[in-house]
Amino acid sequence: MKDASARLGYLHETVRLLFPGTGSPRPYSVLPHRVLPRRLAPRRWWHVGGAVTVPLEGSVAAYLGEVFDAPVETVLHVRPALRPNRKPVLEVRTGGRLLAYVKVGDSPLARELVGREAAALRGLAAAPLKTVVVPDVLHHGEWRGLPVLALSPLPVRRGRVRPALLHAAIMEIAATGGPVPAWHGDLSPWNISPSADGRLLVWDWERYETGVPYGLDAAHHLFQRALRRMDPPTAARACVARAPRELAPLGLSSAEARRTALRYLIVLADRHAADGHCPLGPPETWLNPAVDHEELLP
Repeated sequence: MKDASARLGYLHETVRLLFPGTGSPRPYSVLPHRVLPRRLAPRRWWHVGGAVTVPLEGSVAAYLGEVFDAPVETVLHVRPALRPNRKPVLEVRTGGRLLAYVKVGDSPLARELVGREAAALRGLAAAPLKTVVVPDVLHHGEWRGLPVLALSPLPVRRGRVRPALLHAAIMEIAATGGPVPAWHGDLSPWNISPSADGRLLVWDWERYETGVPYGLDAAHHLFQRALRRMDPPTAARACVARAPRELAPLGLSSAEARRTALRYLIVLADRHAADGHCPLGPPETWLNPAVDHEELLP
């Protein structure tokens, strides 16, 4: 109930921001229901619960209709309220067809991340990628002073990503940095999907960065998987302990893999500090126990 209340509060704030007008009202529905709010979608006759009236005139939906030169419907994703990198994300549809996913920078950090993702994807569009598939930038503009980034939808199909495919993708992403490695920055299990043709679909490139230690993406993927089953201190220690086996396919020695995992955990703690948010708790509770006994690692 606490999460639902937080999501609904953030939803109301976002609706006021994205649909600020008073004319052309249209009924929307919170789906699947207000106790479990995940999407705000145009109302259909079979939806349960009360309607949410949303004005379309002067809204971001009207703006996107102009961008795509078509009558569009938007579905607003109801984001977790406490994430520092949260931002409005919309599905844009016309005639039942998904046209784009749209991100709106509604805070200083979100504005920065939207701009970084647009720049990263434009650069990657010119890269000779064979293993990794990235979204296309369909539009990058501004609405009422807010940056708007529209991306092509990827043909996502959920399924297990083979380790060999994941490692090939990590190496290809690193190679996009030229003589210095690059990393996706958030290569979590929920940001990737195997494609029907054997490649890896990868989205959410807002943390893409070059000039980093090789193998950070592998360490991030390992740590995020561990967090699904363990508390942060245990997951951090497991990340370091399992790094030699998990990062070996990248060509890293056991010592190099452990150092990479340690550097990754420090990078993640620094990111959280810069964002002003500690989702894993204070670093001394999860980072220090994993790092302190490794200080003498060659």
